Amino acid sequence: MDLRIFTEPQQGADYDTLLTVARATEELGFDAFFRSDHYLTMGSGDGLPGPTDAWITLAGLARETKRIRLGTLMTAGTFRLPGVLAIQVAQVDRMSGGRIELGLGAGWFEEEHKAYGIPFPKEKFGRLEEQLAIVTGLWETEVGKRFSYEGEYYRLTDSPALPKPLQSRIPVLIGGHGATRTPRLAARYADEFNIPFASLEDSEKQFGRVRAAAEEAGRPADDLVYSNALVVCVGKDDAEVARRAAAIGREVDELKANGLAGSPAEVVDKLGRYAAIGSSRVYLQVLDLDDLDHLELISAQVQSQLG
Repeated sequence: MDLRIFTEPQQGADYDTLLTVARATEELGFDAFFRSDHYLTMGSGDGLPGPTDAWITLAGLARETKRIRLGTLMTAGTFRLPGVLAIQVAQVDRMSGGRIELGLGAGWFEEEHKAYGIPFPKEKFGRLEEQLAIVTGLWETEVGKRFSYEGEYYRLTDSPALPKPLQSRIPVLIGGHGATRTPRLAARYADEFNIPFASLEDSEKQFGRVRAAAEEAGRPADDLVYSNALVVCVGKDDAEVARRAAAIGREVDELKANGLAGSPAEVVDKLGRYAAIGSSRVYLQVLDLDDLDHLELISAQVQSQLG
């Protein structure tokens, strides 16, 4: 199983903090560094020093890391026009030497749109579907040919479809809990399906829906990677687990029920149960970005035990 580090910088982190965590991610042998795409803190925190932009951050990290994959869970479709997003992601992919992955979602947090004057359309899922068609269509258009698209929400005319990513195909991640439309969209466009903060039971059901949708679309179900995103809180003993839970404003019992919490052995056991239902990759939501000892512990005593 691959373990990836997943950060939530809108809760309060500047670029230097993210760079420190990304470098630790690389040095400690994790597979990738991902970040959320939000402009407003959630909950009671003050969010200082303020938000960082996901793709500007990843462009910087692309030049300051060498091995790890880099990406978003999930880029908000409401923040960017699809043609512009295709250019941004392709450019950052080249800057990274071909290590970029694009998680793309519809966008959902209305308050951050109000706070920064970003339109928040009522119909977001239909826009997301067109965005995926456009972004992937632009990348797949052969050099020297043109791309046009006529949709309900977006229209592109005679685009040169440049620049191209360095990778022949940038992996596209689609995720969510939707029972019908989301699996169909994943079956059509995704290289990876991710379900965030879900129980074993709910993950298994949703993976089953996506697998069925893929097969219905004439695509092998195993053609997709199936992954989870889960909050992580690991400690050498009960006292360390409690200290780390308190640092992020959570209760130990709740974290154990809804995430990956406890001793390394407990977390390895729970990861094994997710693997048994088909998850081959887990994004570890790390909320205390100053606690690099936490990452070291996970690397040494959790990741080392995974095949």
